[in-house]
Parts: sequence; structure tokens; C-alpha cells
Amino acid sequence: MNVEEIKARLSRLESLHSAFEDKFSILYGENNGEKLIETLRELYDTSREKLELSSALYREMVGSTYAEDQAKELYRNEHQMKFRIEELLSLLSKGDYDAKMKLLTAVDRLAQFHRVYDYAVRKALSELAKEVERMELLAGGENQKKVPVGIMEELRKIKTLEEEIETLKGFLFRLYAHPGDVHKVEEALRDWHSRGLLWVEARNVEKLSGVENAGEILEGLALIGVVEKKMRGGEGVYRHRSYSSG
Repeated sequence: MNVEEIKARLSRLESLHSAFEDKFSILYGENNGEKLIETLRELYDTSREKLELSSALYREMVGSTYAEDQAKELYRNEHQMKFRIEELLSLLSKGDYDAKMKLLTAVDRLAQFHRVYDYAVRKALSELAKEVERMELLAGGENQKKVPVGIMEELRKIKTLEEEIETLKGFLFRLYAHPGDVHKVEEALRDWHSRGLLWVEARNVEKLSGVENAGEILEGLALIGVVEKKMRGGEGVYRHRSYSSG
């Protein structure tokens, strides 16, 4: 794993994302069809480069559990954005009535996705940058043939605290932006309990509730004490406290 290459990719991604967001704002209120297509094509080119970089980062981070999760989330969001821009460009190239009706739906989907996209990408990039700093520190320790135990322990505590804070920030954002999703996740968890399943995996809650990334909400609910969490087979499982024994 080449830390310097990873840092260069992250720096390039941060620069591209800022440029992308500046350009994206032009879409709102743009009524000229030709200018709209031109802007979308520029966004598409930037999005394609961002996807390539995030894909390379994801490959680099495989094996580093937390960093791999963040890189995967980054790649997932970039892939979704590129797909939605492609969809719009395809519809704009057609002039029939059907295409125009689908275009309105596609624009709405893009706007809805963009509400969480910027936050999710910036969060992933920030977390990956912190992880790279830790990699540099550890690499320095390995060159010296030792890493002080006290420093390592403090780093673990800081990392855990940072992860919990970021989880809560993400949870509060979803609670503000999509409060109904939190309610659906809670109801789905209780539903599984009523069917006899005491500890439930996040993917089962997501399947029943229809809420994307339900695990993020479950993690937030666990931190504020609404649900309990334990690890089983290397994966988190959840139980609503209203179903806890005693």
C-alpha cells in the first residue's frame, strides 16, 4: 500500500468534488436546453474521473476494515451519481413526449439523491484522510521497529470516539432530512421480533423497511440507547430495547 499515492488520489478527489459541486449548482434554474446538456456533460466527465479514482482507492483499502468501508461508501455514491447523470443525458437526447415525462422523474431523482450525496462524499473523504494519517504514523513506527503501546491505545480510543461522533452526525442528518426512515426502521425491527427473531441483521431490517442503508440508522439508534447491539459472526445484530428481557 503506497500511502503517498493514496494521499494524492484523495487530494485530487477533494479538488474534483469541490469543482463538481460548484458546477452542479448551475443546474438549478437552468432553462436553456443546450446549456443544460453542456453542463451535464461537464459534470459527467468529472463524475467519471471521480469514479475511477474512488475505485482505485477502494482496491487499495481492501483489508483495512474501517477504511475499506469508507472507500466502498465513496465508490457507491460516485457510481450512483454517474449513473443518474448518464440517465439524464440519455433522455435529453430524445425529443418525444415519453422521454420528456421520464426526464422530469429523472431530474427529481437526481435532486433527491444530491441532497445526501455531497454530505456522504465529504464524510468519506474526511474519514479516509484521517485513516491515511494513521497509516503514516504506523509506517513511521514500523521503520523504528516499535510503536509505543500507550500511543496505540490512545489512537484506538480516539478512532472509536471519532467513529461514534460521525455515526451520530449521520444519524441526526437522516433524522432531520428523512424522519420517516427512522420510524420505518424501528417498526421493521419490532416486526422481526414479533415473528420470533430476537437479534436481527441490518440487511433484514433494510429488506423489510425498504429503507436504504438501514444499518446507519440502527447504529445511531444503538448509540442513543433505543436498540441494543452485539456482534455475531463478525457482523452486528440488533434488538429493540422494548423487547429486551428484564
